[in-house]
Amino acid sequence: MKKKTQTNVAYSYTFIGFLIGTGLLAIIVFLDMVFEKDPISFDLIVNTFHDNPALWVNVSLPFLFGVFGYYTGNELQSRIADLNDDINSEQAKSRKIFDFVEKIRQGQTDFQYEFQEGDEIGNSLINLRDELKRSQEEEDARKNEDKQRHWITEGLAKFGAILRENIGDIDKLSNEVIMNLVQYVDAQQAGFFLLQEKDGKKFFNMTASYAYGRKKYPNKEIEWGEGLVGACAQEKKTIFIKETKEDYVKITSGLGKANPRSLVIVPLKFNDEIYGVVEIASFIKYQPFEIEFIERVAESIASTISNVNINMRTAQLLKESQEQGELMERQEAEMRINMEALKHTQIEAAKQSEQFISFTNSVNHTMIRAEYSVDGFLLYANTKFLTKLGYSSTSEIEGKHISMFISDKDKAWFNELWQNLASGGKHFEGDMKHVTKSGTDVWTMATYVSVRDHQRKPVKILFLGIDITESKKESLDYKGQIDALNRSTMKAEYGPDGRVLEMNHKLTEILQYTQEELVKRTIFNFLTVADLDDFKIIWKNIINGIPFEGRHKWFTKTGEERWFQGTYTVVHDMYGEPAKIVFIGNDVTEQIRIEEKAREQTEILREQEQKLSQSKVELSKKLKETREEMKLQFREVETVKMLSDKTLEGMLDAVVTINQDNRITLFNRAAEELWGIQREEVLNKDISELLPTDKISKDESYLGNFFKSGDKTLIGKRTEVFIVDKFENRTNVLVTLAEAAIGERYSLSAFIQKIEVELF
Repeated sequence: MKKKTQTNVAYSYTFIGFLIGTGLLAIIVFLDMVFEKDPISFDLIVNTFHDNPALWVNVSLPFLFGVFGYYTGNELQSRIADLNDDINSEQAKSRKIFDFVEKIRQGQTDFQYEFQEGDEIGNSLINLRDELKRSQEEEDARKNEDKQRHWITEGLAKFGAILRENIGDIDKLSNEVIMNLVQYVDAQQAGFFLLQEKDGKKFFNMTASYAYGRKKYPNKEIEWGEGLVGACAQEKKTIFIKETKEDYVKITSGLGKANPRSLVIVPLKFNDEIYGVVEIASFIKYQPFEIEFIERVAESIASTISNVNINMRTAQLLKESQEQGELMERQEAEMRINMEALKHTQIEAAKQSEQFISFTNSVNHTMIRAEYSVDGFLLYANTKFLTKLGYSSTSEIEGKHISMFISDKDKAWFNELWQNLASGGKHFEGDMKHVTKSGTDVWTMATYVSVRDHQRKPVKILFLGIDITESKKESLDYKGQIDALNRSTMKAEYGPDGRVLEMNHKLTEILQYTQEELVKRTIFNFLTVADLDDFKIIWKNIINGIPFEGRHKWFTKTGEERWFQGTYTVVHDMYGEPAKIVFIGNDVTEQIRIEEKAREQTEILREQEQKLSQSKVELSKKLKETREEMKLQFREVETVKMLSDKTLEGMLDAVVTINQDNRITLFNRAAEELWGIQREEVLNKDISELLPTDKISKDESYLGNFFKSGDKTLIGKRTEVFIVDKFENRTNVLVTLAEAAIGERYSLSAFIQKIEVELF
């Protein structure tokens, strides 16, 4: 049709050209005849052509103009046709753009648009579609994360309440925790194993179990390191088995012979210390956020058990400290009595020589005794002195200087003490450490006295002592324990009337008071008015011998609220009367704040749930429609993924893909042939096992130096490198690296081709 129309236009322009040429010919002939000044006739025309042969050239004008008209019309019509084609092409392109924009407006972000090279609008539309698709995916991911956070927050608040309510009873706590945990995470079986120790041997005792909605009462013990429970505790890491085997036997699980689909074993770990294990079996596969929730609940359980153990240990240490204090007070009283008797005997010695000799003999049987010259040389030592210091006879030490019995660390202050005694100064009473023949320490309650002549001049130094090595070691041990307690916990001492007697640094640092300020205050000054009356009743019970364990709120110097949890215990004097009240505890302010925040978040979430429930019918309908759409989308995504995997699998080039953890996720058939390794040997393994760098020198052309997560050196470049296959053969290859990232997901792919193949 187009060709026919073009032909008609050419004929029209030919005819018009022929007419124009004919008209010009007629005009020229007419003008020539006019110049002849004869009447116009046929003969005149003939004579004109005869007389002027040049006119015959003009006869060709109609034909020339006709040909010119033909070609002009043909060219003009061709250009008009091309212009119409361009207009139609632009209209089709506009319609395609309109359809694409309409699809995007309807939310169809998977709609494809084919555009020609250099089509900026098409590129912009593709970018717009990708941005909308990415935004939609991010919004879906955000909603899913909000739902997961809501689930975790509500669960933590629930189990926090359970732990607080059952903090005094481990058996009840374990039963409540395991029962609610099974229900909350939709599990079928669970066990609670508490770490215990007996006769120096650690083992796990199952204190609670729950299965298929019913509480179990097992009596099971698992040794440390035995089975999955023991391995979990030993490695201090969560064990998550996604698919259990049919031959799953009892020794591998603390729950028995059941074959669940998935198994989660979480250590009860707090401050890197294991207190037990929780084992959960389910017919569903848990998501990472559910595993994280179970681990956080396990940490809260371990923290609670740790606090219970600390409180029990603190009470035990306090009781032992009280008993040791009472024992030392009795010993000190006895020693004071003995020393007073000794002093009295020394004064009366000059007057009663026989009594002095008798007393000396008694002392030699009961006390360590030695005499030194004022220069420090040994003059006499009794049997107890020899025995306690590890010598067999006096010949070994007689005439030796006293410095051989004194530790090098004590010589400086002891020399000063000795100079004072040698010059007739005041006698010395106190604990002193001596060094035995074998180099061990002997602690004595010692007295060094200058013995004077009738002129009051010192002639020798008398040493008397009682062996207190064992009690001193126990005293130092308890002192070390108390110091450790002061460093790790808060400690305060109060008078029966509430006066502050002493507070350790950990507590004063929190309260922001100095020791001078604290001695002017009582415990009641730190409490709120609302808590004061109840606490006074508690204080009265404490004085009457009823210990108090719990938490209460204090105010610091700046008015800041602080929550403390600990134990108040009364300490009695030697007559059984209350001497002081000792408080040992920990700052739980942050824990309280977290619990309050969790309650607030739970309340907010509850209000949001109420609002959401109002639109439940509409949301259910939309959800059903969305599910159908999602099913279709999932099918399409799975189809595309399968096509992509099969495409990569069938490529002649070797393709290797790793994720953000440098683990191999794709290893196609060509890669198997290139390395001589089956894909089962390397899938999910670290890339360093395929491309080891420790055995290869730091050669810049070795692929292992660049093919790792985050390295952008060879991204988008086709580079010649080499690899080393399973048989240690070096192969030169061409490689192109390409990376992709969606959210936290990341992949890096290497497309590898043998150079020998490419050359052919």
